[in-house]
Amino acid sequence: MSIESPLQVLPCYKVAILHPDLGIGGAERLILDAALELGELGCRVVLYTGYHNATRCFEETLDRGRRRVSWIKVHGAWMPRQISGHFHAPFAYARALWTAAALLLIERDIDAIIVDQVSAPLVLLRLFSSIKIVFYCHYPDMLLAKRDSWSRRLYRSPLDLLEQLTTGMAHKILVNSEYTRKTFARTFKPLYRIGLQPAILYPAVGRQVV
Repeated sequence: MSIESPLQVLPCYKVAILHPDLGIGGAERLILDAALELGELGCRVVLYTGYHNATRCFEETLDRGRRRVSWIKVHGAWMPRQISGHFHAPFAYARALWTAAALLLIERDIDAIIVDQVSAPLVLLRLFSSIKIVFYCHYPDMLLAKRDSWSRRLYRSPLDLLEQLTTGMAHKILVNSEYTRKTFARTFKPLYRIGLQPAILYPAVGRQVV
């Protein structure tokens, strides 16, 4: 089942949202508010995530019986998040790819997909569907990683390349500020040179999200 509104403010689009980890952080609050707003505007919304803990989550993700609401689907929670404190990024990418594959196999008649935070699933979505894809870039992941040794630089090299290639596969890229847009331009220079310039979406919730 998906979020539906009795008042069809917009045409009845079906929108799928792909989010890596539906916890209780700021990014999770933002994407959840966007999903709820889209539902109120008349869209049918499903949210696919790799992790959701019913004992540590936002209230809107639970029904009256304290179970996860039916429009939120969890796939990939069986994957480890790290091994001995290492390899967080590869496991996050793998879980996001698994969740995206589940979305493609299960859902039908999707009009648009919003991919949040992790760009890796874009390669699957573009290869195996013709659905329009929006990527919401909070901040380039490669800028958050440490590179204080040759082993870390070697470890990050394929991940940085994957982020660069997959980010450019979105039909539309959104950021939340002019600062992030300038950071995007400095970080993803090849994409910027070919005309891939993100649009600023602020505030990130409301009718303008459509």
